[in-house]
Amino acid sequence: MQWWNDLVEWITSEDGWRLLSGAVIPFVAIVLAGIIGAGVGRGGIKRLVAQRDFETRVAAVAALVSAGQNAARWHSQGADAREHAQLVATEAHVAARLLPVPGADLAADWAAHQLEAMRVNSVNFGLASDAALGEYQNRLIEWVRHPRRAKVLFASDLDRWDYENVPVEELQKPAPTTA
Repeated sequence: MQWWNDLVEWITSEDGWRLLSGAVIPFVAIVLAGIIGAGVGRGGIKRLVAQRDFETRVAAVAALVSAGQNAARWHSQGADAREHAQLVATEAHVAARLLPVPGADLAADWAAHQLEAMRVNSVNFGLASDAALGEYQNRLIEWVRHPRRAKVLFASDLDRWDYENVPVEELQKPAPTTA
């Protein structure tokens, strides 16, 4: 307890107060300002990176939606327009696949499958095509908003389509026995 009394007495002395107010308080203030500034800067950079990621996702989805609109009109387009639409679809597929978002690969594969289905069904352009295009757009927008939730939906659709594409002969084969 004596050391505490000595410390308080020294701080209240003229030499102690000069050292405290001339060196210690400014040093602590500079360190605190640096810590607060680093926190503010880090928060700002995080927001900037998050905004840039969101804009990149939106651009990729906009390209996929544009490819979907072209796919819905596939049979009414000329050869040059089809070639351009295929190029747009390929670029959109690659852009979506490269996104640092959960389920980007699944979303790109799902979109490619949907685009192919829309191209095939574009002969019968009408209400069914409009509905397919609307669902396509809504699912991609949902993926931008909630990537993890949409990832599960994309995976289930892709699994279902893989199962539907399995030849009947393969489904009817007996399971191999192990001896």
